[in-house]
Amino acid sequence: MTETQHTITVAKGNIYIPRDTCEAYLKGVEAAALLPHDDGILIYPLIPDSAGGLLLKIRNLHGDRVIHAQEFFRNNDYVESSEETHCSIRWITERAALLVENVPRATE
Repeated sequence: MTETQHTITVAKGNIYIPRDTCEAYLKGVEAAALLPHDDGILIYPLIPDSAGGLLLKIRNLHGDRVIHAQEFFRNNDYVESSEETHCSIRWITERAALLVENVPRATE
């Protein structure tokens, strides 16, 4: 049996998450915390009714989600290009977080 490869799209300081990816990794999650990581961005799912975090807003009728993270991108030197970047993801059990890999950073 082959494991499904999930990807997330990043553009304009937003993180676009397809419905099937949400079902696989973020089922029932309405908000998340973001942390910078050497390999990309960590998405920590927050428990329901917790204070803070960024909303996983419903993007369309299909059930895709979006996290509006422009402030996070600016404060952590991630690129806010209008060009879409497709990033691979993986679950990190030790951190209980989803790692979005290879998110473009601003060059210094």
